[in-house]
Amino acid sequence: MTVLEPALQEIPVYSVTEISQNLKQMVEKTYGHIRVRGEISGLKRHTSGHTYFALKDADAVMDAISWRGSLKGSSVALEEGLEIIATGRLTTYPGRSKYQMVVEEFEPTGQGALLKLLEERKARLAAEGLFDVGRKKPLPPYPQKIGVVTSPTGAVLQDILHRLEDRYPCHVLVWPVLVQGQGAAEQIAAAIHGFNTLASPPDLIIVARGGGSLEDLWAFNEEIVVRAAAASRIPLISAVGHETDTTLIDYASDRRAPTPTAAAEMAVPVLVDLWQFLQDRQQRLTAVISQEIERRKTTLVAASRGLPDLTRLIEDKMQRLDDWAERLPSLVRGYLENLDHRLLTTVNQQFRHSARRYFEVTHQQFELLASRLNHASYQRILDRGFCWTTTEEGVFITHAAQIKKGAALTLHYGDGNVPVVESSGPLIKKKKTISDERQGRLF
Repeated sequence: MTVLEPALQEIPVYSVTEISQNLKQMVEKTYGHIRVRGEISGLKRHTSGHTYFALKDADAVMDAISWRGSLKGSSVALEEGLEIIATGRLTTYPGRSKYQMVVEEFEPTGQGALLKLLEERKARLAAEGLFDVGRKKPLPPYPQKIGVVTSPTGAVLQDILHRLEDRYPCHVLVWPVLVQGQGAAEQIAAAIHGFNTLASPPDLIIVARGGGSLEDLWAFNEEIVVRAAAASRIPLISAVGHETDTTLIDYASDRRAPTPTAAAEMAVPVLVDLWQFLQDRQQRLTAVISQEIERRKTTLVAASRGLPDLTRLIEDKMQRLDDWAERLPSLVRGYLENLDHRLLTTVNQQFRHSARRYFEVTHQQFELLASRLNHASYQRILDRGFCWTTTEEGVFITHAAQIKKGAALTLHYGDGNVPVVESSGPLIKKKKTISDERQGRLF
């Protein structure tokens, strides 16, 4: 067991939390609101939206954090290697026993730092080929629909619309975006991509913003905007700032306009000038055609002088034609008479042959039908022993019920007729008659 000296027993004992809290209060009280110059290192944007980085100089490093949304008013985004003057407060993080600065605002340490960062980014993107001339697309000569990416509240949009209306009225689609501050670069890049993915995209895109300082125009130097402009399938005109202002989107775009108004002039022709051009071309074309017709007419007239007199060439032919016209009726008449004779002779021969053949066939068919009729005659049936009966009036008897008692009947056989009288007993032969052929069918 160790016994502490009385002096040591009087020293208070703190918990880790107490020490951490005391240090936190001391640091925040001593450095409540400070400004620190340093170079950004180890930049990391968390999915929560907070940004973690460090500020360093030649001899020391200090952790820093910027809470989500705290830097919305900044024109320049935090970038790796950018030297800034950060404004905020100093505090500690007890969980790791570290002190850190909560950055609420910052500004680049003069344009030198931004220009250095700009040159480094420009060189890196150029090395990737994003600025190559071979990537540039030609602008459509007569666009029907133009997309404009800019702020909806500035004068830039009105300048573009008025210029388009004066020169070449067409359909304009406006994609409103922030053109400065936190989030502006993301919105501009999204607008360029959005126009490229529309079902009915514009024929041309204008990305525009008015003039400003390097910090004001910094969104158009952001890598995300430059890559979106280079990847656009639609021809793109950049019109950022005034004539002397240059941003990285100017190098990636297909054409760069010195001002937004110039971009509108670059995008469309002047309708009046176009109409005048067409009228001039029409007049020139009409004149050229007229001259060509006259030239060919002159050539034709000159060539016709060397031709022989056509009337003389056809005089003999005309006289021969008249001669044949006079002879033609008699020739035709003789030809037709000869043709009629030959046709009549031929037809007569063919008719006689056909008639003779027809009568021969008809005679054969008649004889065949007569033979068939003779075989089917009732006389042939009577010759085989059958007979048929008639009354005294010559009515055919077909049923026994027709015979009345005592009626005089005649039995017809193949070789003659036999008269009989009906009785209750057997039929009585009345009188034998002569052959029907000799009698001549008296009954």
